[in-house]
Amino acid sequence: MFKRFLMVFLTLIIAVAAVLLAAKHPTGPNTVSFDEPAGLWISIGMIIALFLPPLILSLFTNRIVIILSAVYQAFVVIAFLGIIPIGFLFPNNLGVSIIVVLGALVSIASVVVTLKTNSGKAVKF
Repeated sequence: MFKRFLMVFLTLIIAVAAVLLAAKHPTGPNTVSFDEPAGLWISIGMIIALFLPPLILSLFTNRIVIILSAVYQAFVVIAFLGIIPIGFLFPNNLGVSIIVVLGALVSIASVVVTLKTNSGKAVKF
């Protein structure tokens, strides 16, 4: 249980770091930046709110809950993988690409750790 929670929490920290790094080098007027702190706080708040379900689900040991948590985390992996090309398209966002690749790897590891976890209940026939 602690490993699953730690992996999801680490993914959350990497996602917030990616937003902060993207805010450091805005690509246009409609992107998140440090010039508009309200938009930055809203973005960070939405990330935290979207990570609450897998954080809460990582505390349970029921097999169905573990599978639901892994499916939810798979969407996080897809989101990280979708951000990787964006970092390479803009010249100042190489750091964003590196942190997003790290986030994708940690997210994939989190899904693997979540699915490898034994539910603690053996099925008896």
